Amino acid sequence: MKSKNTILVVDDDLAHRTMLRTLLGGWGYDVAEADDGGKAIEAVSEKPFDLILMDIRMLKVSGLEALREIKRFNPAIPVIIMTAYASVETAVKALKEGAYDYLTKPLDFDELKLTIERSMEHSRLKEENRHLRESLAGQFNSQNLIGHSPAMTRLMETMVQVAPSEATVLITGESGTGKEMIAGAIHFNSLRKNGPFVKINCAAITETLLESELFGHEKGAFTGADKRKEGKFRQAEGGTLFLDEVSEMSPAMQVKLLRVLQEREITRVGGDDVIKVDVRVIAATNKDLTREIEARRFRDDLYYRLNVVTLNVPPLRERREDIPLIAGHFLTLFAKKNHKSIKGFTPRAMDRLLKNDWPGNVRELMNAVERAVVLSRSEYLGEEEFALVLRGEPQAPEAPDHQTGTGEPSLESVEKDTILKALETAGGNKSEAARRLGITRRTLHLKLKKYGVM
Repeated sequence: MKSKNTILVVDDDLAHRTMLRTLLGGWGYDVAEADDGGKAIEAVSEKPFDLILMDIRMLKVSGLEALREIKRFNPAIPVIIMTAYASVETAVKALKEGAYDYLTKPLDFDELKLTIERSMEHSRLKEENRHLRESLAGQFNSQNLIGHSPAMTRLMETMVQVAPSEATVLITGESGTGKEMIAGAIHFNSLRKNGPFVKINCAAITETLLESELFGHEKGAFTGADKRKEGKFRQAEGGTLFLDEVSEMSPAMQVKLLRVLQEREITRVGGDDVIKVDVRVIAATNKDLTREIEARRFRDDLYYRLNVVTLNVPPLRERREDIPLIAGHFLTLFAKKNHKSIKGFTPRAMDRLLKNDWPGNVRELMNAVERAVVLSRSEYLGEEEFALVLRGEPQAPEAPDHQTGTGEPSLESVEKDTILKALETAGGNKSEAARRLGITRRTLHLKLKKYGVM
């Protein structure tokens, strides 16, 4: 029988705690209680909880102070903040400190129930993805494939299926997304892993030299050919040949490559002997080959030969949730390389990394983190270390229209303005807006409905 989820309710108001215990118990949750942030910290250090529902204002240790300490014990535990004080500071600080969401008192019970359910579901999916990543890491660890986004999870699942096969693979994606890394991961987890993994960049070599590099040449085949040379296909015998930027091949070379893929045989430049080859081919390109075919720059028959299985590596801007993991990996790598003790990123620095579009993708992020590590003089990488390499400056939030009786803008008006700004920035794309806001798409939908923006 599946055990109940346990929620820790933290509030110094006994009547409010009693009401929540009854309400949550009726919804099927086990409930533990603490009347102060300090006691909540002690409880979390001693026992695991599935979720924490915590008031922001308490006499001894506030909800924000407790949130910081709790996140150090268990960064994964979702914390929902309750506040009767609709101020900008409490909302912003709670979210920056890692709160999953916040609710204003008096609580809307339907909103509370939905927020708890979504938080539990979010945690469950994160745990499933963690197990999946650990499973995949055992297979692809040496290639440092990092990411828990849905797009990367699907990509790695497909790689697990494709790797043991003999299928030709076409890897597509923008420059800097890690296509060569994907190709290497497929090879080293295939039945050919004990064979060679040979790489060649088709864009970096002239047409004449590319033919010689791929197929080899006989002595005297051309000026400077003073001895026989074996090409990449022969070097990759029994293994894998990775053709990077295959779209840059000339039409004549495309014809010759097509013949090799069809016949599994080559002929050296200047020679007559037909040589059988046993090589798996993985190709990659940063171009849309269907458009290249339409423009008559790429042969459709070669495309069909290469496109047995296609793996599309998403750009970094479409999987922003992976940025903290990838940046953390590079931080550890370059801190060790440069003999520095750096613990992590400041919240403002990570916010800049998350908001940057990264046109150079993972390669650009790697360079940015390496530079920041080299220039850093503190234990945490701050916004200033990234100022020169990130495009644009952080934007100040727009001033909200409505204010409370204390002269401060109300929490609801700030939330509404922030949501509208995020939607505008995302071009009306609700999924992207939700990502930018750090909430689920369903939560965004509910908040839009609440404010009549539907």
